Parts: sequence; C-alpha cells; structure tokens
Amino acid sequence: MREKLFSVETPCYVIDEQRLIENLSILSETAKQAGCKILLAQKAFSMFSLYPLIGKYLDGTTASGLFEARLGHEEMGKETHIFSAAYLEKDFDAILKICDHISFNSFAQWEKYKARAMAAGASCGIRINPEHSTQEHAIYDPCAPGSRLGVTAEAFRPDLLAGIEGLHFHTLCEQNSDALIETLDAAEEKFGIYFSQMKWLNLGGGHHITRKDYDRSALIKRILKLKEKYQVEVYLEPGEAIAYYAGYLVASVLDVVHNGIDIALLDASAACHMPDVLEMPYRPPLTESAMPGEKPYNYRLAGATCLAGDIIGDYSFECPLEIGDQLVFEDMAIYTMVKNNTFNGICLPSIAVLHSDGTIETVKKFGYKDFRSRLS
Repeated sequence: MREKLFSVETPCYVIDEQRLIENLSILSETAKQAGCKILLAQKAFSMFSLYPLIGKYLDGTTASGLFEARLGHEEMGKETHIFSAAYLEKDFDAILKICDHISFNSFAQWEKYKARAMAAGASCGIRINPEHSTQEHAIYDPCAPGSRLGVTAEAFRPDLLAGIEGLHFHTLCEQNSDALIETLDAAEEKFGIYFSQMKWLNLGGGHHITRKDYDRSALIKRILKLKEKYQVEVYLEPGEAIAYYAGYLVASVLDVVHNGIDIALLDASAACHMPDVLEMPYRPPLTESAMPGEKPYNYRLAGATCLAGDIIGDYSFECPLEIGDQLVFEDMAIYTMVKNNTFNGICLPSIAVLHSDGTIETVKKFGYKDFRSRLS
C-alpha cells in the first residue's frame, strides 16, 4: 500500500492506520498482562481525529496544560490526567472541571491549589525526581543537575502529604524497560517509604514499548511486582510508542543546487515541519535511501526556508534526484504535527490517513488563514 503515499499533494503527513492499530494492540495487551493503565501522552501525538480509535485500546490521555487536557477530554472522553511544571491561575478552574488526576511539580503548587483540587474531587499527586539519569540527551533529561522537574528527596515534604493520592515521575526518552527498572529502583530507594500511602503511581513516558527489541516481559514483571508490594494502581503514559513508525512525511524536490555537494531543496522543512531533527538532533529515516556513499548519488536534503541550518540530512540514492521527485520520510507521526510552525510563512503540511483498506483520506489542509491566525 506504500505506493499510495505518492498520490498525496505534498507536503503531507500521512498516518498509517494499520501500523497505529498494531502499536495500540501491543500496548493494550501489555496493560492487560501487567494489570496497569496506559495513557496517550498528547505532547507527542495529538491527532484527535484518531482519538476514537485510540480510545478503544488505551485508558485515556495525559496533558501538559489546559488546551491538551481539553482536547483529550472532548475528543477521547476517558481518564484525563494533567501535569504542569507550574499551573496558570487563570486556567485552574477549567482544569478542575475536566481532569480527574492532577499532578503537581512542587509542594508550593500543591499548597496553593490543594483546597480547590480536593473540593473538586480530583485525585492529586506530586511529581518526584529520582535524580537518576539513564540517558545522554540533557535537553530531555528531567534528572539532570539543576532540573526544574520533580521534587527531590531533599526537598520532599512528608508533612504535606495529606490529600496526596499519587506519585509521578517521568525520566525516560526512547528507552527500553531496563532504564525504567533501574530508575524505579532508584525512586523506590529514595521515596519507597511513601509508596504504600498512595493509591497510584505514574511511571511517566519515554517507554518504547512498541519497538521490536523492547523487553515487554521485563516491564510486565516489574509492574506486577510493584503492584503486589504496594497495592497501587500503576500508570504508564507513553507518547512515541503509540505512533512509533506509524506516520510519514511525503515531500517533493523543488530544486537541486550545487556548492561542493549536491543539495536538494524540498517543500518539507526541518525547521518548520520536523523540528526534532534540529533539536535532538537526528537524521530521519527515508524510504529507498542509504547513508552517504553507500549508493551512487549523494545529496544533502534541505528545506526552502531562509534558515541556513534548515538541513534534514545527507543521503544517497540509486538514481539522481529530479525536480518533482517525491520522497517519503518515515517515523513522522510523533513530535511533528505537535511541534511544527509557520516560520517564513511556510505552509503547514496537510494531514492524511492511510486506512487499513488502502484508501487515503485527507483530514486537514492548511493555508494562509492558518498562518495569519497565529499573528496579529
């Protein structure tokens, strides 16, 4: 069915429905075997037209602010969890109306909002910081020195736990179950004395559960052990795992220039349409390409913005690239639509679904009004 991708008007994000269902089935079965609940972390994937499908497999959504919380509540309608490093006073009453679980980043925030949250019947938690790093990407490491995320053991206030029903940590990024187990051991060492006082533990996201080499049996075993020991509900809130390799960004070659190397300018931009390429950074997978030098024709792929560093990466191909050729970037569902922008007035890619029956449905197109509406 992949040839259907070349029928879309570029640039276009295309979500592979069958691949999404495969991921969701794995997550649903994992949750069943572990006796835990799994939520969609909307910060990675917020394509709400697919929320009814996702809701058939998962237990709800988690949000980082009011708008995400409202989206999850309105479009999926199951459990709605929220964590924010600091809540806006003007948003909190609205949050209380739609969120059943609220996690606070500090005891100061908890004291500020405690009475209102408890009166609304929300199940409240505190985010903890195990201070145990398992990754090398400092920008995504909540356990890095000086982190603003989560309460450390030194700053923990057991005298303020009345009304707190859960503990929450999120420390992983694209990692296997060994990293979670290691982090959970560290969290237990520092905060385990409080676990038995809780109704739930939220182990955050960053779990690559749907990746082929992910050790799901180890995850299940550790969660079962945690539940048995402390008699708590356990939540996981992956984002990437839900739409992992379930999306594409189809782009077209606009021009080819030469400056020591051949450079293909595309109607897709790293800066505008796949910001993680520059932030992480990483080289996105591209169908029918290879590393530079592995195939006869080498190109640097870049966007058409005025940003000199709007570079997607270097690739090689079997044949020369021609103006009008279409390229298919893979794993483009996550951290793309949720982070893209209209810098330089570049239009956002359309959004489409490749259905399981092979048909493609365009669910959203963007234009000048979308660009203008962000400005004043």
